[in-house]
Amino acid sequence: MSTVFNPPWWLRNGHASTVYSFLRSRRIDLPPAHEDWLRVETGPEGPVDLLLRSHWQRGAAPALLLVHGLEGSSEAGYMLTTAAAALVRGWHVVRMNVRGCGDSEIRCATLYNSGVSDDVGQALAWLASRPLVSAVAIIGFSMGGNLVLKYAGERGAGGVSAPPLVAVAAVSPCLDLAASADALHRKVNYFYERRFLENLKRRLRRNAGRSPGRYPVERLPTIGSVRAFDDAITAPFTGYRDADDYYHRASAARVLANIRVPTLILHAEDDPFIVITPASRAVLAANPAIQFAPTPHGGHCAFINARGEEGVYWAENRVVEFCDREWRRQCLQ
Repeated sequence: MSTVFNPPWWLRNGHASTVYSFLRSRRIDLPPAHEDWLRVETGPEGPVDLLLRSHWQRGAAPALLLVHGLEGSSEAGYMLTTAAAALVRGWHVVRMNVRGCGDSEIRCATLYNSGVSDDVGQALAWLASRPLVSAVAIIGFSMGGNLVLKYAGERGAGGVSAPPLVAVAAVSPCLDLAASADALHRKVNYFYERRFLENLKRRLRRNAGRSPGRYPVERLPTIGSVRAFDDAITAPFTGYRDADDYYHRASAARVLANIRVPTLILHAEDDPFIVITPASRAVLAANPAIQFAPTPHGGHCAFINARGEEGVYWAENRVVEFCDREWRRQCLQ
């Protein structure tokens, strides 16, 4: 597959490509998924259940764990197209619902956040233990991109015990959380932030309905930004002091230098609200395990390609190809 991203002329704008990718109909014919519930330990608050939608090949094969973005689920369009691309190449595929997202919501008493990389680690350990799984790799999108990079960095620093991992890939990762939260609040991004914020508030109200008196839903009408939501809700209810503490401790940027697994990061310079700071870019450039591949265009988790051999969904195809190539390369060593 070509490493050159070539969008059509009318999608050489970050907003246009982001919105078009979200609205574009995806005709994806996946085989029926097997639903597995994984109980993960979360600390003092007790265990939560994560729903994993799994597609198993008939024989031994490598396995790919997919992790979605903020307010997404295993049914997000990019999760489905990535799964389809990996299945064609003969991989087992598991689409993970982050705690409290998708159908996992009803079996999770805690809120999710951008720092729950241990959940990714526990899902990977479960996946590596399955019969006929010969190797594992992970791909994350947006918030999920931060989670998989944070996990890889913690793993490289020796902070976690983990199964063998052949590759990591991230598409439009929000690895600098504070900078991206500030970018999301720009006036030009009003509609993106409003959509995220409305979904976050609806989710909190549903959680409050299941746990009366636990969450300060009366404060929601006064919260006008994702940063304010994180300051009032996400941080204090997930173990952080405030939004600043949360963004610092949960950002993958802190541990990028520790990544030792072959890693590919795709980022569009015209992404409307994901910012990768100069400091993080310097760390990415200095780490030989990381291939940082910025493109002039592509929007947020979009990367709609002009029709050709590379496929319309360029990013999904490229990250799957990267994982497959790394697995085959390591098999030959």
